[in-house]
Parts: sequence; C-alpha cells; structure tokens
Amino acid sequence: MNAPEQLASQANADTPQKRRARYFSDDNGFTFRWPAVPVRQFLAERDRAFDRGAPTGLIELDSSAALLTPYPATTPALLLRYARIRAGESLPMHLIASGEICYVIEGSGSSSNGGTTIEWRQGDMFMFPGGAQTLHRAGNADCLLYIGTDEPLLAYAGLSAPDVRRARVEATHWTGQEIERRLQAEWQRPLTDASTGRFVQFSSLALAPSNNTLPFISVGLNTAAPGGDQRPHRHNGVAVTLALQGDGVYSMIDGQRVDWSTGAVQITPPTALHSHHNRGAQRMRALIFQDEALHYYTRTPGFSFD
Repeated sequence: MNAPEQLASQANADTPQKRRARYFSDDNGFTFRWPAVPVRQFLAERDRAFDRGAPTGLIELDSSAALLTPYPATTPALLLRYARIRAGESLPMHLIASGEICYVIEGSGSSSNGGTTIEWRQGDMFMFPGGAQTLHRAGNADCLLYIGTDEPLLAYAGLSAPDVRRARVEATHWTGQEIERRLQAEWQRPLTDASTGRFVQFSSLALAPSNNTLPFISVGLNTAAPGGDQRPHRHNGVAVTLALQGDGVYSMIDGQRVDWSTGAVQITPPTALHSHHNRGAQRMRALIFQDEALHYYTRTPGFSFD
C-alpha cells in the first residue's frame, strides 16, 4: 500500500474519537437543550435551618432535579447552603470552588482556612479561596451561616479548585458594623431615573477594578423602605435572594407574585422581568447572589428597565 492509500485508509477508519462526535442543525442556532431555571422558594429548607433542635450540618438548596444536573446546584452556576453549627461545635468543609462566601445569619464564632482565621458575628460576611479545608466553629451559642459558591460551574466543566497559592481571591472580611455604615450613607443618596435601588455590593482588592465578589459571582445587600418599590427590570444573571427582612414584601416575576418569607431563599430566573415591593412596616433587606459577574466579565449583563 502506497503512502496516499495508507493515509486514506487511516482517515476512513472507525475510531473512538469519531464515534463520540455529534452534529446539530436547527432553524435557530441559539436553541439550547437545558431545562429553564424555575421560579422557586426553599421554604422547607428554611424551616430545617431555623429549627433550634437541628444538629450541626449543612442544608443544601438543591435544584438539581429540575436542572437535570448530576451534582447539587441551586442554579446552573451557584450552590447555596445553610450551615447550622451548635454551640461549641465545629463544622469542617472542603469545597471544589473558586471561593466560598459566608454570611452570618445568627451567632458568633470563627472560621479558619489556609492559615487564616476570621472571627465573625451576626451581620458579618466573609470569604475564603476554594480548594482548602475550612473549619467553622461556633461560640457559646448556636450559629447559622449562609454559604454560597460556584461549585456547579466548576463541576460542569470538570475543573478542580485552584491551588490556594495561586487563588484569584483572598480571605476577606466585611464586618456588619461597616455594612451598616455604608447602608446609612446609601439611604441618604438621591435617586435618579437610572437608579436600580439602594444596595451595597461586596468586592475585594484582589478583584479590582471589578465590583465582583468571586470572579463569576456578585453579591449585594439590597434594601427598600416601607412603601417602597424597586422598579421592573431584567438582566442576564440569575438572582438567588435570601430574605433577611421580608415581612410584607413581595416580588413580581414575569407576572407571577411571590410573597417573601423572612429567612427563606427564592430564585429569580435569568432574563425574567421582575420587581420588588415593600408593604411592610420595616425596611426590606435581602442578600442577593448573582452569576451576573460572569456576564460583567463577558460584557453581556443584559440589563434593562423593560
């Protein structure tokens, strides 16, 4: 067999690599084959997390059955959890994520990761890079943490957590005292026609000049005064909202009313037209995780007021 014939034979031979190939043609090339992100509230998980008799452990906010993912996921890119830690006990975690963000709902204690220890109390938020073990310790009272990561994003791509020596993020601590000071200043700021509301976003020096919290996750504390409204808007990023104070508050999501429940988490799907309305006696507060940071990086936030 001469060289051209040998090459032709090899080119026509069946191989495992060829058998793996798939081909698609659609009338609309932007058609995708994933189920939609559902509008959802995690009420049962909230009740378990706030149960005073609950043991130390994690309560995942898992939508994998609806999203058809083989790994836990709140949304395609985000995994949120409650972490209940009984007084005097500890909870170790080792997460495959670019970083882990923790908000202190109740109690006080400390967390250690990679040789760094952060002392925290109610209202604080802190962050560690992913890839190393984190040990959360409760003080002399029960604690409840709310923890968010990008684990589903890494799981989908089959990636490992970054080496802690080359992590994109660094241990960071946003104190409740400073958060309150920033909110007080924000409430005095005059609103304009371009205003999306009154909120404080959380970032760090490592990610400057962006305002992202993790490379693909943005986190902010959103508020609205009694009787206030956040006007209808949409964006390409999903929003996972923890209602810190939600009595008398509701959202309209693509025409569907969702009444808030304090302590519970709800999902606003990407691109959904949504608004928030406070008819309670107290200022609404919500901690919001979004994968909008991914869209900031790709310059595709998709924000509009319609």
